[in-house]
Parts: sequence; structure tokens; C-alpha cells
Amino acid sequence: MRGAVAGTVPEADLLAAHARALGYRGRVALDRESRTTWENVRNAIPYLEDADEIKIVSNSLHAEKARIHLARMRPDLAARLRRADEHRFGELVLVKPFAAIRGLWELRGARRSVAP
Repeated sequence: MRGAVAGTVPEADLLAAHARALGYRGRVALDRESRTTWENVRNAIPYLEDADEIKIVSNSLHAEKARIHLARMRPDLAARLRRADEHRFGELVLVKPFAAIRGLWELRGARRSVAP
């Protein structure tokens, strides 16, 4: 299934179910096609056009990567970014250093692939 990266259910469906379980009852738009953070951000842009402020809700490393991608794609929208409450003390303490290095490496490669 397209959009499912680490299993058979797309992450969008898992996150929507989690939001509902936490009590969110608003409108949800699901992106079941994206397989990378770059694609996630690119596909979300039409929903962000009229937003007064934009918050990317994810773990802190993924959210930072998404903010960088948005700034590269649409600096005008990135100016509306506000930080969400994404850092949890002690969260993924052994994983974060390696994930940060990998993320920086991927961003370095993405920079070369983006037209000026």
C-alpha cells in the first residue's frame, strides 16, 4: 500500500486515529501517498496557504526536518511557523544523536537536489 512505510497501515491513518483517541473532533485531511518528509511537506502546502500560523506536530527531529523543508520550498509559509510542544525530556535519548546525524546527512543531499 502506498504511504505505508513501516507496516501495512499508512502513518496518516495511525496519526488520525491517535488524534481522535486524544479527543480531537475537527477536520482531518489524510495524505496516504507521501513516503518521505519532503513529500509530506510538499503535499501539505495547499492546506497551509490560508493558515495564520503553522505548527508541525511530530517528534522533535522530524518536525525540525519538516520546518527546514518548508523553508526551502515556501519561505513565505515558513514565516508563519510556530513551534509545537514537541520535545519530551528523555524521549529517544539513545536514538536522537544518530537520528540527528542521519537527518543532517539527508538534508545535505536534499539541498543539492533542489533548484535555486
